[in-house]
Amino acid sequence: MTALSSASAGKLRRILITGGCGFIGSNLAAHYLAQGHWVTVFDNFSRAGAVSNAAWLQEQGGGRLRILLGDVREDWEDVELVVHLAAQVAVTTSVVDPRHDFMVNALGGFNVLDAARRTGDDPIVLYASTNKVYGALDGLRLKEAALRYALRDFAHGIPEGHPVDLHSPYGCSKGSADLYMLDYARIYGLRTVVFRQSCIYGPRQFGVEDQGWVAHFMISAVLGRPITIYGDGRQVRDILHVRDLIGAFDLAVERIDVSRGQAYNLGGGPRSALSLLELIYRLEADLDHPIPLWFDEWRAGDQRVYISDTRKAERDLGWVPQISIEQGLVDLRRWVEQNVKLFDAPRLAMPESQNTPSALKEIVR
Repeated sequence: MTALSSASAGKLRRILITGGCGFIGSNLAAHYLAQGHWVTVFDNFSRAGAVSNAAWLQEQGGGRLRILLGDVREDWEDVELVVHLAAQVAVTTSVVDPRHDFMVNALGGFNVLDAARRTGDDPIVLYASTNKVYGALDGLRLKEAALRYALRDFAHGIPEGHPVDLHSPYGCSKGSADLYMLDYARIYGLRTVVFRQSCIYGPRQFGVEDQGWVAHFMISAVLGRPITIYGDGRQVRDILHVRDLIGAFDLAVERIDVSRGQAYNLGGGPRSALSLLELIYRLEADLDHPIPLWFDEWRAGDQRVYISDTRKAERDLGWVPQISIEQGLVDLRRWVEQNVKLFDAPRLAMPESQNTPSALKEIVR
């Protein structure tokens, strides 16, 4: 039984999800709605797929869903649980427009956090951070094989105690909000929890070249599109299905007395790690056709290997990923094949704001 389906979950009836029409946000909102909770979804609809996800969420709402059109740089009204997912998500975009990246990720994260401090209701704040806070990890000793790089050390992956080393404007903006979340727990006693996430994937993910690589590869493979690999393709990441991520969120809320003020590395761990080339070859075998590949220069700050050490989450939360790579890819492929029209459709019009509170002084259009 998860946190929000337990008897104690009655305390968490008003839930706010920023970025709630994105990939993780829409899955999470549907999960909370299925538990019978009242959910406010906050999104500026800047990401591809957000309109489709919003329409899907409306079908799950049962009268307990509000979708607010707004920007995380604005304020918000009182809630009891905040899950802050809204973000500028691409390193490449952050390099092109670092000011926008800062405003959305650093200032937007700060505004959400400070609103939680000022509300007086002591809400729990869950923050979706990134493995990029550990930088390029250039100092790690690597082994090279034909299809992947491997760590010579850190058999369990990178732990939370590894030095934070912010690379790229994106790393700086996300890392800034990450550290603010932890410090507000120390200074103000806020019940904040930081999740340094690694390669979350699953249904409702409109992956593109700059972000969401597992879904991007799957969508491209199913539709017969070429894929560009930056670097040599031997980069390794641990991947985590979105349902396992949601399980970690639930457990952190359930065990907030332990998890408050803590950072957790969340990924599939060593058992769910694979290289870009290994995923390409899996998809070619599963789909029984070759995938056209292009290769380009390495991207700045790209980690050769990142694998999450998830033992702290297991120790504190009792959390262990349940969905294997094989199961997760079947789940993602099924969703892509059932929704092919979504990936060829023109950009849908942004919906009108619903129940927009007076605190939202600026509506992003």
